[in-house]
Amino acid sequence: MPSATLDTVPGTLFYFTPPADGSEPYNRVNTDPTSTIPLSNWTAEKYTVHIENVRGKEALFTLDEAGFQYFKHPARYTSFIDDDEIKAEYYPESADLIKKITGASRIVLFDHTIRRRILGQVDMVGKRQPVKEVHVDQTASSAIARVHLHLPPSEAPELLKHRFQIINLWRPISHPAFDMPLTLCDYRTVDKDDLVAVARISPERRGETYRVKYNPQHSWKYLKGMTPEEFVLIKCFDSTEDSGVSVFTPHTAFLDPSAPEDTLPRESIELRALVFYD
Repeated sequence: MPSATLDTVPGTLFYFTPPADGSEPYNRVNTDPTSTIPLSNWTAEKYTVHIENVRGKEALFTLDEAGFQYFKHPARYTSFIDDDEIKAEYYPESADLIKKITGASRIVLFDHTIRRRILGQVDMVGKRQPVKEVHVDQTASSAIARVHLHLPPSEAPELLKHRFQIINLWRPISHPAFDMPLTLCDYRTVDKDDLVAVARISPERRGETYRVKYNPQHSWKYLKGMTPEEFVLIKCFDSTEDSGVSVFTPHTAFLDPSAPEDTLPRESIELRALVFYD
């Protein structure tokens, strides 16, 4: 592990280790809480890494190079209580924001998650908690499946002939996110062999995400004390064939040892967008 600097904090991150029996790794989500089937069949291994606070250096990290990019733009909608209201009010302004930043021709927001941390609470529907394992939300196959899932059959094939991305818009809500902040791994330090496809099994459908194997070359960043006026775009997939452009961004929540003792539990929202180009 590289030596610490004044701008870094030590953070414990949880990386992927494969099932001992060699079986296909899976995670089960949104399942019956009375079920006795394990929620996953792989284990997470702890590693302590240095995580750099990039406040004041945000401009060094761009969506097409690092895989993520920070911005300051207050949301007009700030309630984040009612899902239908979020879709009616926060979705349109966020779609406009992503479109303006990326230059895309079309944005389709397909999902959002509110996370309000409760100490000791297990992640479940209605009480989603910060994700503590290093992951990427989409694989190439699941990204393509998302297009077919959320777009009409008359449109999806043509859209898939052009460049498309899946980008998350993540921002704190209510108060600054000192507690369990989000850290992102610079794409330029990730080897594609670090990624492992893991089945994501829910009652509704079977999808796929990436979990990530430890690599000492990974360079982790965060923006300490992100406020509700700030947000980060996170690239989860890019169909580009340009080898110099980022394709994905490993990320995870972590416990920041430098957070104020009286910090409030994290509250955040992430929107997930299909981003299409002509």
